[in-house]
Amino acid sequence: MEISILLAEQIIAMFLTMAVGFGVVRAGLFKTEDSRIISNMVVYICNPCVVVHAFQIELTDDKIKGLMIAVGMSVIVHVILIVGSELLSYIIHFNSIEKASVIYTNAGYLVIPLVSAVLGEEWVFYTTAFILVQTILMWTHGVKLIGQEKNLNIRKILCNPNVIAMMIGIALFALEIRLPAVIDSCVSGFGDMISPASMMVIGMVIGDVDLRWVFRQKRPYLICMIRLILFPLIAAIAFAGLERTGLHPDAEYILMIVLIATAAPAAAMVTQLAQIYEKDSRYASVINVMSVICCIITMPLMVLIYEILIG
Repeated sequence: MEISILLAEQIIAMFLTMAVGFGVVRAGLFKTEDSRIISNMVVYICNPCVVVHAFQIELTDDKIKGLMIAVGMSVIVHVILIVGSELLSYIIHFNSIEKASVIYTNAGYLVIPLVSAVLGEEWVFYTTAFILVQTILMWTHGVKLIGQEKNLNIRKILCNPNVIAMMIGIALFALEIRLPAVIDSCVSGFGDMISPASMMVIGMVIGDVDLRWVFRQKRPYLICMIRLILFPLIAAIAFAGLERTGLHPDAEYILMIVLIATAAPAAAMVTQLAQIYEKDSRYASVINVMSVICCIITMPLMVLIYEILIG
């Protein structure tokens, strides 16, 4: 109960930061296009710094086992999301934007700052598992789904700044190399910027969107219910049962981190890929905006259900 309350408080605080981004665009102080500068800073500087800093911990068997569990659970979650969305498509008839929005979450922007604020910086280490799995799938399955590309773009995967940061972080972790104090201070400083900067971006992106029009759309409610409630609820129940098996001393929080990532809103990257491949990016942004706003209630609710189930 306590963690779900802390999560709700943190999401509300982040929502207020998003409201600032929304307000400065509405006031004419910035344009929506200006968000790309901040977005690039988050993607290419802040997020990689957080990832590298997350691996600056003591190498232990428990940490390695915990990371492997997080990776394994992240793979299983994505398999279920992909297969589940295909099965549901026979009934609901998803288009490519809807299917991608159900499968891929805004884990990069939301999960790292949330986990850092609610559980502590030392737990960010486990968030890298979900982000790594999703990054690889986004640039393979996701690109094929939205852009109908047939060829696998290995270069885009390997050149993704978050993947590079993970490789550096894992190397430092495995070799037990600690960054010098001055460099570590710089890296952690950029990492501290991720929460306000990422939420400012989301707020600025929706700054010129008519929210009344957004919430008058009917179909996105169904997509959001599946993305924010159906699959996260399945994950919460499954993880609660798995936690009781004594899988790992920190299984409760490792599985909770994967659950938080699973319960996150639709990925902003879906909108960006829709723009690149000239799909319906406006519809993608509607789903993204609606899911971001709705997750203020649904994410803490999923964590609360998980906490109740594990007792």
